[in-house]
Amino acid sequence: MLSPALIWSAIAGFATFGLLIAWRATRENAGTAEDYYLGNRRFGGMVAGLSYAATTYSAFMLVVLTGLTYRGGIGALGFELIYFAGLGLLVIFAPRFWLAAKRWGFISPAEMLGARYGSRWVARAAALVALVFLMPYCTTQMAGIGLLLSGVTGGEITLTQAVATGALLAALWTLFAGIRSVAWTDAVQAVVMMGSAVLAILFAVAALGGWGAFAQATLETQGSHLSVPGPGLWSLGTFTALSLPWFFFAISNPQVSQRLFILKDMAAMRRMIFWVLGFGLAFTLIAVIWGFAALQLAPGLENTATATPALLTSGAIPAPVAVLLILGILAAAVSTLDSIALTLAAMVARDVMTDAQPRAQILTGRVVVILVILFASLFAVQKATVVDQLAALSAAGLMVTVPATIGAFFWRRATAAGALASILGGAALAVWMAMVQGVSVFNPVLALSVGGLSVGLFLIVSLLTRPHPEALDFAAELRPDLDRVNAW
Repeated sequence: MLSPALIWSAIAGFATFGLLIAWRATRENAGTAEDYYLGNRRFGGMVAGLSYAATTYSAFMLVVLTGLTYRGGIGALGFELIYFAGLGLLVIFAPRFWLAAKRWGFISPAEMLGARYGSRWVARAAALVALVFLMPYCTTQMAGIGLLLSGVTGGEITLTQAVATGALLAALWTLFAGIRSVAWTDAVQAVVMMGSAVLAILFAVAALGGWGAFAQATLETQGSHLSVPGPGLWSLGTFTALSLPWFFFAISNPQVSQRLFILKDMAAMRRMIFWVLGFGLAFTLIAVIWGFAALQLAPGLENTATATPALLTSGAIPAPVAVLLILGILAAAVSTLDSIALTLAAMVARDVMTDAQPRAQILTGRVVVILVILFASLFAVQKATVVDQLAALSAAGLMVTVPATIGAFFWRRATAAGALASILGGAALAVWMAMVQGVSVFNPVLALSVGGLSVGLFLIVSLLTRPHPEALDFAAELRPDLDRVNAW
């Protein structure tokens, strides 16, 4: 076990460094809602890309994905690669999101949908769905912090203390200067995440005799984990249930799609996509290899979510490297949490309180940030053992906005009524199936039913109704801009 004093000292040093970055960000504040939530749309590709990566590749990777690898083998790599393939949607949608936001001044993805369909209720519905289904994902981050810190110290750092630490960091880094402090600290955290993970993998493999010995031992002792469908977790149904919602993550999750609004130009966007794809592929491979290393160095775990803490305390990882990786995972969780909180704050301030003044929008946003983090923290303390199901439920629920988002850019006949029916109908079904009927997120019936209903309602209701007179026509109005920037 690692010393709690060592852990607390490292966290204190890391927090101080992060606070200095956040404080520096406040000096750039312009006092407007656009500045607080989007940094006046002046971010370059590297910072935006690292912020996107840190927001996306969260504590889920080295806590949940590693645990899924430990439990079910190589299928976890296939699952995550489906998500990685879904990042290809950025090639199609990133220019459209950026051009629309720049031309009409959108601050949140929900606001963009509302304007496209000419209905504030579409924006409010999208904001409500995000608020409901991103809460479980926030809880995932908090629970990941709790499981990690309590696990590596043998419970001497309690779950409550660990969650409170993550909550405090997320709140402070968000409240200081909005997206600017979040993005700047995200960029630093992404570097810490990647650097610490690479070091830890090298030491774990070295403890097993090197890459050749590690591969040979994996083949000989974990052959079932290398086969398809693996030792029990993965099946076609389970794979479909988890992979389908995650494929659309890039356009269904507002905390990442809003990152497309902050870029200063198309060159920055291209660099951002490059950084995201490179970081994502490397981190995916690291998380899966980490899971296979844990199978050899910490065998026989009942709770696979504790695979990372078990490996860090196995003796194979030197204490300084283990502490650095702990900071990396903590950084990943905090990065995702504060990004989600800020996006939800923007949605409430812009899409629910539509007539509020800029100062009121910023104040409202800060209150929402505190409430989101507080709720996620309290729920994480109570439900930390179901961390993987919570994350997957979030992805399945947010999938209901996908038909309206695709239709906004590619189907001029789509209507506000169709978008509203699709979002609310799909969300209601997701809640009913998961919370009332108890359908597991590992059951493909949940994702297929929610996705199918959302698509069906969107198409049928749109065909039966007329577009709103105030609706924007993205397909026609953005075409000249798309041609100008050589976007598909």
